[in-house]
Amino acid sequence: MMRAATVALALFLGFVGFAASSTVSAQAGGGWTTLFDGKSLDGWTPIGNANWKLAEGTVQADMGTGFLVSKQSYGDFELRAEIWVNDDANSGVFIRASNPKEITAMNAYEVNIFDKRPDQAYRTGAIVDVAKPMSIENAANKWNTLVITAKGPRMTVNLNGKPMVDVQNTAHARGPIALQYGAGVVKFRKVEVR
Repeated sequence: MMRAATVALALFLGFVGFAASSTVSAQAGGGWTTLFDGKSLDGWTPIGNANWKLAEGTVQADMGTGFLVSKQSYGDFELRAEIWVNDDANSGVFIRASNPKEITAMNAYEVNIFDKRPDQAYRTGAIVDVAKPMSIENAANKWNTLVITAKGPRMTVNLNGKPMVDVQNTAHARGPIALQYGAGVVKFRKVEVR
């Protein structure tokens, strides 16, 4: 009986140690919070008339115009989103929006995903009217990983591991995140923030 209790105690302590190390690994591994998991739009408010729908682990639209606006507001953060667009798509991620009911490039920072933007100065990877992209990267017809970091006035944008923007700007300090549908086919999956 004593041997069984000792084995049970050793197994329990081993499990507790494993669970504790798993928790530390998860925290050390990033501290990411999932904003969109491919299954639910519970954390988002749609505005506009874009035809957002859940399909195949994504949220996607191909008609109308509009945004999915996060219910939470963010100041300093790192955002990671996977996005797929076709070649004539107009999309982007707006950050620190001051009015969650009306998202514009005037009241938020617009990180553009728009390969064929008429004014190529603020094409894919740019922050519209704030910072031009460091290089020409096309997002069409493939999954892309967009990473946006905002810390105080400094903002960086990386697209598929390539630096696109590193800029200081104080126009907008805090606000929700908005996923944009403007034209073409746009799909988002795995949107996370920390």
